[in-house]
Amino acid sequence: MDHKSGNFIFTSESVTEGHPDKICDKISDTILDCLIKQDKNSKVAMETMVTTGLVAVAGEVTSKGVINYQDIIRGTIKDIGYDDSETGFDYKSCGIIVSVGSQSPDIRIGVEKDAKEEQGAGDQGLMFGFAASETNEFMPMPIYYAHKLTKRLAEVRKKKILGFIRPDGKSQVSVRYENGFPVVITSIVLSTQHANSVSQKDLKEAVIEEVIKKVIPSDLLDKNTKFFINPTGRFVIGGPNGDTGLTGRKIIADTYGGMGRHGGGAFSGKDPSKVDRSGAYMARFIAKNTVAAGLAKKCEVQIAYAIGVSDPVSVMVNTFGTGIYDDEVISEAILNIFNLKPYSIVKTLDLLRPIFAKTSNYGHFGRTDDDFLWEKTVKIEELKREAAQINKTLVAV
Repeated sequence: MDHKSGNFIFTSESVTEGHPDKICDKISDTILDCLIKQDKNSKVAMETMVTTGLVAVAGEVTSKGVINYQDIIRGTIKDIGYDDSETGFDYKSCGIIVSVGSQSPDIRIGVEKDAKEEQGAGDQGLMFGFAASETNEFMPMPIYYAHKLTKRLAEVRKKKILGFIRPDGKSQVSVRYENGFPVVITSIVLSTQHANSVSQKDLKEAVIEEVIKKVIPSDLLDKNTKFFINPTGRFVIGGPNGDTGLTGRKIIADTYGGMGRHGGGAFSGKDPSKVDRSGAYMARFIAKNTVAAGLAKKCEVQIAYAIGVSDPVSVMVNTFGTGIYDDEVISEAILNIFNLKPYSIVKTLDLLRPIFAKTSNYGHFGRTDDDFLWEKTVKIEELKREAAQINKTLVAV
């Protein structure tokens, strides 16, 4: 298919909360939440690894909070659903290793300033935000429905609608675009860990009826749409027993499914002073409000920082030719409205709250949770007015 003409097939994937990498993300973010709950100024950089029968947690923490790592880790694994050795991993019996030090004083000097407003970025880095008008939540359609499928897999398991489903699983959604707009889903791949007792025939039929058809609108499917349910034919061994997991290894599923660029920084386990996380949330906030305001059908925002410096070293706005004004006009309007200093980002999005464990699964963006302020379209009218005024002034000149 011709991508330049806007005719192509695009694919994105998601994984369930029982996937080894996502177990790690949730453990790291749950530890972060527990520390922020006690001390909102906690500085946290937490990494987790899981493998057969073992969880290893390591990182840097500077906090007044005191937590029981063992209890938090076991409780998180239990909540995910690994509560029986039959699933291949068990919160009660798994081994746990914890190695946590304090934040580097060299980093702390750069981040902490006498004037809070001039708080420096916790590291150098570049982050992207993206939004598109092709779904109600302004997310690319392939990742939007990939997340819905994995979330539904967890729902049918936890509500025992399908008693043979186990925690590990993956989805993949391919969408055909014509003239740059999504038209139909061409294929769905859904792999789920399952009990040994269920037949492949029963599993496929049940997953199509209770997962796919409950999530995907019928008008996005046609007679040529292909379903691949557990294509290997068997998925009994899963979770950490089947694959090693690491924090931050699903950064594309966490964001836009590969549509739109990524700066490379992971989110989970990092407090909001780390612009890898807070900057990416702010970039999404800007991009979503820009598209929701009708200034463009698609928008990508890049922000870049130097460690210890409060102002970004660069800001880029790209509407891919879909803007109602030139990108320079939209960019100037954005810079006039949004304060991109790390301190202001944290304040604007109210990030010093224990809300991060909820972000660790089914994407950090395109969610309707009221705690996710970066998803609120509260800057629409302000952006419309500012962009119109800037454009009017330019035209007059």
